Amino acid sequence: MSKKEFKPTILVVDDELSIREFLQIMLKREKMLVDTASDGEEALKLLDQKHYDLVISDIKMPKVDGLELLSRVKAKDPNALMLMITAHGSTELAVEAMKKGAYDFLTKPFKIDDVKLRIEKALENRVLVQENVRMRKELGEKYSFANIVGASAPMMKVFDLIKRTAATSANVLITGESGTGKELVAKALHFNSPVKDGPFLTLNCGAIPEDLIESELFGHKKGAFTGAINDKKGYFEAADGGTLFLDEIGELPLSLQAALLRVLSDGTFTPVGATEVRKSQVRVIAATNRDLEEEVQKENFREDLFFRLNVIHVKVPALRERREDIPMLVNHFVEDFSSRFGRQTQSLASETIEMMKVYNWPGNVRELENVVERMIALEAGPNLLPDSLPAHIREPLRARLDSLQNHLVWKKSGVKIDDVLSLVEREFVLKALEDSKGVRKDAAKLLSITMRSLRYRLEKLGLTSSAEDDVA
Repeated sequence: MSKKEFKPTILVVDDELSIREFLQIMLKREKMLVDTASDGEEALKLLDQKHYDLVISDIKMPKVDGLELLSRVKAKDPNALMLMITAHGSTELAVEAMKKGAYDFLTKPFKIDDVKLRIEKALENRVLVQENVRMRKELGEKYSFANIVGASAPMMKVFDLIKRTAATSANVLITGESGTGKELVAKALHFNSPVKDGPFLTLNCGAIPEDLIESELFGHKKGAFTGAINDKKGYFEAADGGTLFLDEIGELPLSLQAALLRVLSDGTFTPVGATEVRKSQVRVIAATNRDLEEEVQKENFREDLFFRLNVIHVKVPALRERREDIPMLVNHFVEDFSSRFGRQTQSLASETIEMMKVYNWPGNVRELENVVERMIALEAGPNLLPDSLPAHIREPLRARLDSLQNHLVWKKSGVKIDDVLSLVEREFVLKALEDSKGVRKDAAKLLSITMRSLRYRLEKLGLTSSAEDDVA
């Protein structure tokens, strides 16, 4: 569902007419469809008659108050999206509401920009959940693209390449950092190919001792070496008629690269200790987190083997290069682990998502998956608050913001104005680079300055060498 097509329906619940009218007017200006209710009882009647994308409710109301309304709505629909309205200084009630499943809260008196931002974030989450469900429904096969979650431009390129490549028998080289999902791409290629009914076997070239890897690849005859008590099929023979995924291909010893080149060239191989040549029809997909071209230059990897493997190259982007996919990935993992642990699907507070989007994820999607699994395992409540995150994810951002906030306070002893301005300037430059995914031209536009001015500021702030990476 595109943003243009999506006209959200909102229910505003508050016993104060002025609050209802204020939110109704503001939301209608934003092209949203709005109904109002003066108390929880009236809201429940409307919710029985109609589906709402978002419910905005005051906490303190006569008859059915906001917390009771929240509990009853969540009991009926665990995925219901609710924002709670609370008075300034009543954050304890807001936190209690979020523990019971509210997505976020609005504080009176309202700041219009803050209200718009929180509603926009809540609705973005709703759209992402619905898009995730739609994608998984459309691509519901076990190893279709459904397990590779993402809608960012870099991932769309990967999906397009998989679709165009899957039907061929060409060798594929998948590159990307550890944890980016290279094996998922390999499975998507196989299970959407003409040999999808054949075997799909994975061999991690870096996990097998050098003296055993030849036997693993090509098999051996009984008595070929100490411990070879029976004939054994190798991976090439076992994968005949299917796909062999050679993970960490950059770890393959030079002594074996010639033998691999031979089987890729003519489909023939010789088991260890055998004399007869055997044939195998196998599609080879290889993956590595190394720069193989650099390894070729260092003479650690054969150039002819590199060209034979690199017929089609699929580069899987790092998670920091597709931060806009993080909410969708998180929802995917929350749904998955909630189901595995026999829990109702939990929601993530907007602040939690924001912290996850800012973190740099050196372990990529695998690290994100592990973090979500930990959160679901340890947090029993319906809403995952920032405190559910490991300290190394939440504290750096809080420390950065707290440090900035501390420097923006006037001190009786005075301040160093240049230091204060540099801190503010640094924070906004980093934020612009983060939102532009490190593209300096786009960051300059966001800051309304020229590229020359941005380069000057990067040099002045000491960000010249790492600005495009130092966004978290």
